[in-house]
Amino acid sequence: MKKIVAKLWRIIRGPMQWRVLWLWHSKFMVGVTGVVRDQDGRVLLLKHRLWPEGRQWGLPTGYANAKETFEDTIVREVQEETGLTVKVCELAHLKSGYKLRVEVAYEALYVSGRIKVASFEILEARWFSPDNLPEGVQGSHRQLISRQCF
Repeated sequence: MKKIVAKLWRIIRGPMQWRVLWLWHSKFMVGVTGVVRDQDGRVLLLKHRLWPEGRQWGLPTGYANAKETFEDTIVREVQEETGLTVKVCELAHLKSGYKLRVEVAYEALYVSGRIKVASFEILEARWFSPDNLPEGVQGSHRQLISRQCF
């Protein structure tokens, strides 16, 4: 049986192999988070409208679109939610093991712009010192913020 499968696999080469693999394997959403810092070391936090009451403060976060790099996801999400331009730096965190998603986080640096919250999803956006965060920051986001890499 293994020999037959191997022979068929070699016959269908190229794009057809990718389609078979895509159908066979699990599908995941990729949640991407940005730990955006300014030149003074402050971190950008957003008050998310759709997050649970009392835990609404967190880092810029969104899901990657098809054919979008994770770095581009951070740039897009920050731009959409705050109007700011950022430069993505290093990978800060990668976590799998969830049923339907993978989480990725990157460090990012503020480049330019003024905060303009125009998103339905965001109530407020502000810069905070890492040692003076507001109540209601997600625990996992607190851990990302306390990570020292600069």
